Amino acid sequence: MLKYNFNAGPCVLPKQATEAAIAAIRDFDNTGVGVLEISHRTPGWERVMKETADLWRELLAIPDTHQVLLLGGGASTQFFTVPANLMKKKAAYLLTGTWAQKAIKEAKLFGEVDIVASSADKNFSYVPKGYTIPEDADYFHVTTNNTIFGTELHEDIDSPVPLVADMSSDIMSRPVNVSKYGLIYGGAQKNVGPAGVAFVIVREDLLGHVDRPLPSMVDYRSHIGDVEKNRSMYNTPPVFSIFVMHETLKWVKEMGGVAAMQQLAMKKAALLYDEIDRNKLFVGTAAKEDRSLMNVCFVMSEAFKDKEADFLQFATERGMVGIKGHRSVGGFRASIYNACPMEAVEALVQCMQDFEKRV
Repeated sequence: MLKYNFNAGPCVLPKQATEAAIAAIRDFDNTGVGVLEISHRTPGWERVMKETADLWRELLAIPDTHQVLLLGGGASTQFFTVPANLMKKKAAYLLTGTWAQKAIKEAKLFGEVDIVASSADKNFSYVPKGYTIPEDADYFHVTTNNTIFGTELHEDIDSPVPLVADMSSDIMSRPVNVSKYGLIYGGAQKNVGPAGVAFVIVREDLLGHVDRPLPSMVDYRSHIGDVEKNRSMYNTPPVFSIFVMHETLKWVKEMGGVAAMQQLAMKKAALLYDEIDRNKLFVGTAAKEDRSLMNVCFVMSEAFKDKEADFLQFATERGMVGIKGHRSVGGFRASIYNACPMEAVEALVQCMQDFEKRV
């Protein structure tokens, strides 16, 4: 049976990226040695590191003021690395969900945290608006897409202080004005590769201004080094994860770049949200103006709550993988990241329509 992967992460990847990875495991760069075994100091690997950083720069039009780092660990490591490098006394945070909560918890270890606005009052079903960013904050932190609750910031906001964004789950899904951000970070395992590597795009002039001593691995400057020679290789990088990232970014470029990804995301999301709004069995959980294009969250309507388990089984039998909602909220979640094909969304919509006819 054909399977349709809606997992929130690790998630669906482009087929050409996985095929290239399979081939590279057997033989990387015609060396006779697989990518899982290759030294990260070989010319072939140094080329991949450079090409990967260059693809980031090209696809997001990253200015020379910002450095691209590819680091071990995921976004959760950056929750404390960001304030360690940037917070002198106080930082401001927008509280929009579970991952923002976790980032706030880590930031409090380094100084004062000002929560400028929160959507916790309605179970994070919307993105707060009309808040004021304190101008005495060292930076303002946002989580641009909330995988668990299905809300998303759809534009690059203006900030009077350096803007920091966790873009783990919507990076490369739309054009981004990187110059508006002091730092962008995230885990790769949504739109740009498998788990095991984090990306950091940091404005270099923001670094080196805190008084606290920093462990070398925590200090972003360690990973910048001599960019032309080092390419984020202060220590051994997560080679395989970066290789798959390299192949995934090549696919994004071949597909037309982030503008094309945005158009595809809008079409996929519109198809699925239209069915949720039409179908009497289902209700979307996020405010319509803040609905995520990456993570579509929905539940059974009140009259059909008892059918939730039945629908999950029905959908699973038809090849839908990973549509069960996060354990903290329940219901359903279809993650339709860049590599999720339109055919998968069409199959899910058909599944919802077929189940409706049975009820």
